[in-house]
Amino acid sequence: MPNDRNETQHRQEAPGLGQAQRQAVGELLRVSPVADDLAERFAQAGFALALVGGSVRDALLGRLGNDLDFTTDARPEDVLRIVRPWADAVWEVGIAFGTVGCRKAGPSGSGDGRQDYQLEITTYRSEAYDRSSRKPEVVYGDSLVEDLRRRDFTVNAMAVALPRKEFIDPHHGLADLAQRELRTPGTPEESFSDDPLRMMRAARFAAQLGFDVAEPVRAAMADMADRIDIVSAERVRDELNKLLLSDHPRTGVTLLVESGLAERVLPEIPALRLERDEHHRHKDVYEHSLTVLEQAIDLEDGEPDLVLRLSALLHDIGKPKTRRFEKDGRVSFHHHEVVGAKLTKQRLTRLKYPNEIVKDVARLVELHLRFHGYGTGEWTDSAVRRYVRDAGPLLDRLHKLTRSDCTTRNKRKALALSRAYDSLEERIEQLKEQEELEAIRPDLNGNEIMDILAIGPGPEIGRAYRHMLELRMEHGPLGRDAAVAALKEWWAAQ
Repeated sequence: MPNDRNETQHRQEAPGLGQAQRQAVGELLRVSPVADDLAERFAQAGFALALVGGSVRDALLGRLGNDLDFTTDARPEDVLRIVRPWADAVWEVGIAFGTVGCRKAGPSGSGDGRQDYQLEITTYRSEAYDRSSRKPEVVYGDSLVEDLRRRDFTVNAMAVALPRKEFIDPHHGLADLAQRELRTPGTPEESFSDDPLRMMRAARFAAQLGFDVAEPVRAAMADMADRIDIVSAERVRDELNKLLLSDHPRTGVTLLVESGLAERVLPEIPALRLERDEHHRHKDVYEHSLTVLEQAIDLEDGEPDLVLRLSALLHDIGKPKTRRFEKDGRVSFHHHEVVGAKLTKQRLTRLKYPNEIVKDVARLVELHLRFHGYGTGEWTDSAVRRYVRDAGPLLDRLHKLTRSDCTTRNKRKALALSRAYDSLEERIEQLKEQEELEAIRPDLNGNEIMDILAIGPGPEIGRAYRHMLELRMEHGPLGRDAAVAALKEWWAAQ
């Protein structure tokens, strides 16, 4: 259907909606009684209200949650006037972009257990990026159809007008939903020019929904990849997080790499596609990293773990800089974990990740090879203690990352590695039963050291404390008498 057909014609297509889809929309509204209540209030104030975008899409997919998106011809100040007496809480974080957020509890007796609904109500708008600006210019509109036309993909450009529950689909989003394909309402070039972040969104939806991306959309992503540079690091980071936390992030990462977008936002990943030749055979580091990501996900306990997934994806990014061709024909990557940790910190910092995430992911990248010194179990108790101490609160994630890092097709080798790690985990548990591994401290604290040595605070106490900690790591708990004797012996030697 041409994009310039009028709104009446679009609305008249509603009778063509299949019975199953009618039931899906009806079910959506049945379990969301707040929608009708809110729509009545807007109607009384003289405004239109429609459920829109991802809420309609997810309802038709049978995966609607408690987050509901609405659009209206009311301006933000009118929306605030309508929802403030009605909602349990209201926030104005997105009001500069025409969005008012609020929370409303489901009414008793609705069968929803009075769970809270998170609502976003956005004024019809038409926005576009200036070629040199990081922020869109917001222009409010008066037409629902025009609002739908400026949305990212056709599957997100469907609406249900309330309270009459009229399905509106001017861009054949329902057909694309049935085909599980991502297309844009207008041309992809027009859509991505309006907001270049939509290119990353295409990769995210491919990973999140399992949809194919139409060839014209893929082509536009490749042609316009450099446009992502005008989008703020924070918005890129948030979209990347949604992609990585999806059910199938490998699909999204692959599309980012193939389109050239990854070269702009996460260049360390396409750099893993190291060339191979007949003389220098080595594992495909890029494909290996994607497999490690998938295997790490399989080891997660319930909720998706962003730190683990980032660590799995980035764990080998130090390899391109450390690759060496040895005389015997082998390829080496000495200290790639140290270089990788540095690169990880730099990249995540540029993407404006919180300091805690930067620190944790970089630390896991740095430690991911430590287990391979374990061999066939020759580690001393001291080495096991150091492994636990260095991992700290990341130990459980390090277990998962290390196990995921085994992608060999040699079943005997894979089984040997798995058994070796089983052995290490068993030894850790045994030592935990005997000692407080999670909080290893010297047998003597700082105050005790000062009393025994009869000295005040100063650098000598720090050195003595570190010496006693090394003894604790090497020999386990000494007991007070042995610890005092060891301290005095060390002090005399100073």
